[in-house]
Amino acid sequence: MTLISRRDTLAAAAASLVTTAASAQTPAPSGPTPIRGRNGADIVGPTNPARQAAEPFTTRPPKTDHGTMPNLKWSFTDSHMRLEEGGWARQTTIRELPVSTAMAGVNMRLKAGVAREMHWHKEAEWSYMLKGRARITAVDQAGRTFVDDVGEGDLWYFPSGIPHSIQGLESEVDGCEFLLVFDDGHFSEDSTFLITDWLAHTPRDILAKNFGVPESALAQLPDKEKYIFPAPMPGPLAGDRTGGAGPVPEGFSYRMLAQEPIRTKGGTVRITDSKVFPASKTIAAALVELEPGALRELHWHPNGDEWQYYLSGQGRMTVFGSESKARTFDYQAGDVGYVPFAMGHYIENTGATPLRFLELFRSPAYADVSLNQWMALTPHALVRAHLTIDESVLAGLPAGKTPVVPG
Repeated sequence: MTLISRRDTLAAAAASLVTTAASAQTPAPSGPTPIRGRNGADIVGPTNPARQAAEPFTTRPPKTDHGTMPNLKWSFTDSHMRLEEGGWARQTTIRELPVSTAMAGVNMRLKAGVAREMHWHKEAEWSYMLKGRARITAVDQAGRTFVDDVGEGDLWYFPSGIPHSIQGLESEVDGCEFLLVFDDGHFSEDSTFLITDWLAHTPRDILAKNFGVPESALAQLPDKEKYIFPAPMPGPLAGDRTGGAGPVPEGFSYRMLAQEPIRTKGGTVRITDSKVFPASKTIAAALVELEPGALRELHWHPNGDEWQYYLSGQGRMTVFGSESKARTFDYQAGDVGYVPFAMGHYIENTGATPLRFLELFRSPAYADVSLNQWMALTPHALVRAHLTIDESVLAGLPAGKTPVVPG
């Protein structure tokens, strides 16, 4: 081999390495393209393939989508994470999801022994335990007390203004993780009334007078809020059930998974509102599970906006907003969905595993209106005149509600 040919070979090899490296650094396009038949065109500018793959019906909406609808989806993954010793918190409020005026959500994690400090809110607090175990406490305006240990699938509800606390317990996940929902979309976890924050901003002589002790007894009070912090592990539950004026008349916790669900061929629904959980005066909820391909039937809610939290699986929802407006969204675990008041919608399981999600409403009672039932119970001649369908279609519709239909 001559010197020149050797140089040419080395140069070609180097060029090949550069090309291979560049190819490795530039991922091939993936996910849907905004093309539907003859409509649309490819994206030739910058793209985010991973985002497009997660949001296929945003990039390539179905033909039935039309008009301008607000964004009805937010992922907790995109929420700012507040890290504290032994835990964290992140929130989805009207700041993250502007359409969500009725409710706001907080996702929180506490390791075993770690406390969400004693506090209260202007808003009522509803919670679903995602994993692990926690001890919750509260005292109401009459000096009546509440203490309970809650685990996966359990709920709690603290009315507005009622002081309470949460502390992680030993569990298979070292503490707990839970979802909090508040009955006002403007809620902020940062505006909670904290006992440490209050006392840090009250003159010491006033505190001493209030507690009937010398100021020296208060020398170790914290000078700022604790929020989430390690605390001594609580003892047996019975030992924390202090006297006061007795227990609260309506318990602040509820075992949702122990409730017998509505069962259909396509899945299950558990409805928990003030009828079965009397303390929950301002928030009603449903836990829905859809088998692969199953559908939460076409329906709407006559009593308020719907705030959703997706627990597992993959789903798709189209929301109809009147005036020929409709938009389709894809959801997966950790996402928040939202349906404004009275808008028609469905949720479909588009994955290979069960889809589980929560529906929440700022209302003491759960209510929905079924499209199938409405059509079945309206004079069929009138329905046929509207929709130009055969009587056999209407005859097959159930007169009772079937909230989940199989795929």
